[in-house]
Amino acid sequence: MDPELLLLKYYVLQKDLHDVTTRRLITISVPPPLLKRAEQIAREENRTKSELLREALRFYVDTREVRKTDMRERAGVLIDAIQNRTRGFPPKQIRKVVREAVEAARRGKRRATA
Repeated sequence: MDPELLLLKYYVLQKDLHDVTTRRLITISVPPPLLKRAEQIAREENRTKSELLREALRFYVDTREVRKTDMRERAGVLIDAIQNRTRGFPPKQIRKVVREAVEAARRGKRRATA
């Protein structure tokens, strides 16, 4: 066997062993429909649920900065739109309307979770 290939196989094996020894077991709870869907996807892709969830977590962590930037950009667009629509209105009236909208949204959220 080619010595470079053998060295590469050894490296990959050692890396895999190292990865396994540095992993930590966690327990998570998920709603039954989500678990059922994850199990179905894992079967379709011939993977374990652990592999599927590790990949999902990696993707979430790797894309976090992009999502945060996107959220800031959308918030900026929303703020600009609000400022354009409220030109000429007294600040006190704007604050009152915003406060009422926030309170209404909180009431709706409480009802939805109850």
